[in-house]
Amino acid sequence: MKVGVLLSGCGVSDGSEIHESVLILLALAKAGAEAVCIAPDIDQHHVINHLTGEEMPEKRNVLVESARIARGKITPLDQVNINELDGLALPGGFGTAKNFTKWAFEGANGEIHEGVKQLIWAMIHADKPIAAVCMSPTTIAKALEGSGIKAILTVGNTEKHSLYDIKGISDAMESIGAKAVMCDNADVIEDDVNNIVSSPCYMMDVSIVEVYRGIQKTISMLVEMITLQAESEGD
Repeated sequence: MKVGVLLSGCGVSDGSEIHESVLILLALAKAGAEAVCIAPDIDQHHVINHLTGEEMPEKRNVLVESARIARGKITPLDQVNINELDGLALPGGFGTAKNFTKWAFEGANGEIHEGVKQLIWAMIHADKPIAAVCMSPTTIAKALEGSGIKAILTVGNTEKHSLYDIKGISDAMESIGAKAVMCDNADVIEDDVNNIVSSPCYMMDVSIVEVYRGIQKTISMLVEMITLQAESEGD
C-alpha cells in the first residue's frame, strides 16, 4: 500500500506543519503503508522567520524545503503517477494556504496551483481515498470548486479555543461548494461518498499528544478506506 504525502514546504508559517507531517509519516509506517513524499517544484510565496514571525528577504523552493521532512526522498509533483498511489495525505501548515493556494491572503477567491488541483482531482475521480488535516481541507475545497462534488470537510469547531477564525474559514469553504462540519481535534470527519477524511489537529489550540491522537484516527480510517476499496475492486 502506497500513500502520497503532499508537502508544501517545511515550517508551520510558510510550509508544511512539521509535527503533523512527521506524525502522518509515523502513523502510515505503523499501519504498514509506504509513504511517498511529494511536493511541487515552485518557489514559496515567502519565507518566515519562525523565531520572530517576521518575513525574511530571501527565496526558498517548496520541493527543496519539503525534502528536509522527507529526508531527501521526495518526488516532484509533475513526476507523480497516481496509478502507483493507493491514497493521498495532506498535512496542514500555512504552506497549503500560501504555496498551494492563496487562501491565506485572498480567502476562497485565491487561485490554486494547477498541479495540486489536478492531483486531487485525479485521486477523487479514481476513487482513491484522501486524508486532509489542519488547514489542508481548504485546499481540497478549492480543488473541487465548480466540480459539483460537495466534499464534507472540517477545520475544527467554534466551541474550543483556536488561534484561527474557524467559522470564517468554514463559511468560505461552503461558499465554494464544500460542506463544512464542526469537529473536535481528537475526532475525524468521514465523507464516505467522496472517500475523504479530515481532522482539525493544530487548527485548535491543543498539544502534540492530542494532535497525534487525531492523526492516528485519521490515518487509520484512510488505510481502512484503501483496504475496502482494494477489496471491492477485487470482487
